[in-house]
Amino acid sequence: MMRALKISIAVMTTMIVVGLVVLIMTITQRLAVTKPTAPSVLDEPEGTRIAQITSAGDRLSLLLQGGGPDRIVVLDLKQGQVVLRSGLSH
Repeated sequence: MMRALKISIAVMTTMIVVGLVVLIMTITQRLAVTKPTAPSVLDEPEGTRIAQITSAGDRLSLLLQGGGPDRIVVLDLKQGQVVLRSGLSH
């Protein structure tokens, strides 16, 4: 009887320690995630306005109007850079 109690205490203690280690590792990993950054300047002509914004994962697509033909700009939020510029024809 006493042996079974000692074994169960050892197993439960091990489970608690492992659970705490997993919890601490998870919290550390989530806090270490870098925040996405967007470029501060898009270098678009004066009069340009953002007509629509769409996000997909770590990419952000902007539909820009004014200041020339309508166009789409795709931003990589992790790198903070423009990865694609595409003009739209009417």
